[in-house]
Parts: sequence; structure tokens; C-alpha cells
Amino acid sequence: MTHVALIGASGNAGSRILTELSNRGHQVTAIARNPDRIAALPGVTAAKGDVFDGEGLASLLKGHDVVISSVHFSASDPAILIKAVRASGVKRYLVVGGAGSLEVAPGQRLVDQPDFPAEYKEEALGGARFLDLLKDVDDLDWTFLSPSAMFVPGERTGRFRLGKDALLANENGSSISFEDYAIAMVDEIETPKHSRQRFTVGY
Repeated sequence: MTHVALIGASGNAGSRILTELSNRGHQVTAIARNPDRIAALPGVTAAKGDVFDGEGLASLLKGHDVVISSVHFSASDPAILIKAVRASGVKRYLVVGGAGSLEVAPGQRLVDQPDFPAEYKEEALGGARFLDLLKDVDDLDWTFLSPSAMFVPGERTGRFRLGKDALLANENGSSISFEDYAIAMVDEIETPKHSRQRFTVGY
């Protein structure tokens, strides 16, 4: 059993990660702006937190084994989040990443492609900046897990592929369900294989 602090526990990805953690018997402090939106699950304690309140976050994170950040890049500041994790004394930090910084060909990021949807560009570039910041962090055991291009509600199948920096795709395009993404995230907590690395999950 691991003690996990999950920032953004009521969101699309966060709520699935929360369910996966609870089902596997972990103890979770589920942090959100509106803790009443957090599902009541075994081993879960809801807590109110603000991603822009670094000191408040640090105090919520203290005493955990792992911190997971599952928040929108355009509605948070990676520097504040990283500083809060450092201040808390927790060494393992996992981030729900974005697909925009994945490569569609060597040296060519998905977000830089001419057909990348304009409405997602700010969020995608925010994720790329977060990853760049993490690459300079040498005092945290961080992992950045990028989903595939389509990150959507679906089934928990347990059948997916892992990759590193290249966008994963098949005959149906590039996608992963929130539910299967959550499996990959919790697998990484239980059996770490990507210390100070980005990896990706897709079908």
C-alpha cells in the first residue's frame, strides 16, 4: 500500500486514476478545488487545495510516498507545482502529461504540425513547457506520462502499448481511454520503470 497525494482528483483523468488507486488498495489524499466533487471510495480522503497556493499545497502533500499531478496546464503553473512538491519533502512526482510534445517523426512534435487544432494549442504548449522544466529537475524522482492524441472516456481493457517520445497510433488513429491510462499510471507507481523520463501509452 502506497500513500498517494492526487492533485486534480475530480477531473477526467484524475477521477479514473483515483478509482484505480482505490481499487488496488492504496491510501489517497484526493485534492481538488471542490472536494465535494470527489468520489467517496475506500481509502480515499478528500481535501480542498488550490494549485496556485504553493505553501498550502506543500502542507497537503507532506507525509505521502508519491504525488500525482492531474491538472490542466493552461490553468496551473508548473513552477508552483514543482516547488510545492519539493517543499513537501516527497521525492516521487508523477505528472499526467500531454500528447502535444510527442514526436510524429524524429524532431517533429505533434503540436507543431500544421493541422494541429488551434483550440488545443495553448494546453499542448503548456504541457511541453512542463516537461522541459522537469528535465532540469534533479532532486525529484519524476515521471511524465503522455497520453495519445485522443484522450477520451472509454473502457478499462488493460490492453495497450507503452512508448517513449513517439506518438503511438494504429489503424484507428492515436487514442487511449482515461480508464486504461489510469492503469499505466498506477502500474508506474507500483513498479517504477521510467524514473526521470517521459513515456506514453496508447492502443
